[in-house]
Amino acid sequence: MTEQQGTEPPELTVLVTGGSGASGVAVARALRNAGHRVVTVGSDQARIEAAAQQAGEGVTPLTCNLAGLDDVRQLRDDVTAVTGRVDGVIHLVGGWRGAKGIPDQSDEDWDFLHQGAVTTLRNVSRVFFDDIAASSHGRFAMVSSTSLDKPAASVASYVAAKAAAEAWTMAMADGFRKASTADGGGQAAAVVLVVKALVDDALRRSHPERSFPGATDVEELAGAVVDLFKKPGDELNGTRLRLANQAAP
Repeated sequence: MTEQQGTEPPELTVLVTGGSGASGVAVARALRNAGHRVVTVGSDQARIEAAAQQAGEGVTPLTCNLAGLDDVRQLRDDVTAVTGRVDGVIHLVGGWRGAKGIPDQSDEDWDFLHQGAVTTLRNVSRVFFDDIAASSHGRFAMVSSTSLDKPAASVASYVAAKAAAEAWTMAMADGFRKASTADGGGQAAAVVLVVKALVDDALRRSHPERSFPGATDVEELAGAVVDLFKKPGDELNGTRLRLANQAAP
């Protein structure tokens, strides 16, 4: 059945990776409040359990090393045993490293960024692709950066890793398009959500001297994620949705 613009989706199972951070908590809470089954994933058991409690009753926390493909395969088994097949994955894993310029972009920073932004995304997408493609409201979303619009030397490793993650996500969109055409079934979509930076109330309290121009509040990100499941998949698939505040300096 084709999705209709603005219609409320059925109860879905959504996996939120990187669920321990402020954005993961906000996204998990918003999805749960929208009536979905939510599983959050983190690498540290204590942190992900605390974040799930903060997100609200009914959010299921799991631990996994997303950089290990076999670990992600086990994660799929664990999630399926608890909630059934996954309909969507919101991938919030990443990280940031910067330098002065090109010569001092270190191998250590590249390895960190590549693993966080690319390897984890590749593993999660390969393991959960078929589940998402088969869903009537299948969604995969990652968060990227406006830094890619005009890459700076100081963040060369960061933007290169993000660019690779975006390219992989767009390739997923092509895969979903072909899967939908082949079986006439699901309306799955892969989407890139673009921000300048993310900010939350705790960050504002810890830096009262900063105004965070152009930053996107994690609650706004959460709202955008919920909306992904309400809009037609064929309109969303392969899009790069900008959430950054263009009016800010």
